[in-house]
Amino acid sequence: QVQLVESGGGLVQAGGSLRLSCAASGRTFSSYAMGWFRQVPGKEREFVAAISWSGGTLGYADSVKGRFTISRDNAKNVVYLQMNCLKPEDTAVYYCAKAMGGDIELAPLRYDYWGQGTQVTASS
Repeated sequence: QVQLVESGGGLVQAGGSLRLSCAASGRTFSSYAMGWFRQVPGKEREFVAAISWSGGTLGYADSVKGRFTISRDNAKNVVYLQMNCLKPEDTAVYYCAKAMGGDIELAPLRYDYWGQGTQVTASS
């Protein structure tokens, strides 16, 4: 079994920053790619960012490039999402997820474990 727990969400002014954390337990964390997704009620889950098993390859949605940074600390079994210059359209529930392999994946179907989500709200 794998457990993923997100934290760090909250309410910020547009233009502000937040750092989300995802703590993993139950299986070898460093063997797998990790991703961040977000979802607004009434819309489908949206890919945000992903990182390969070693941290050597990063991928981002066009909507967050230049503003968000994904990173990981395999010694601590934690993946991060640093969010800068937040916009109202970034408001969503953010989920971290574990991929089925070590390479970056963009499709939710390629992830087999998910966290509970953390709310991010950027007000105008």
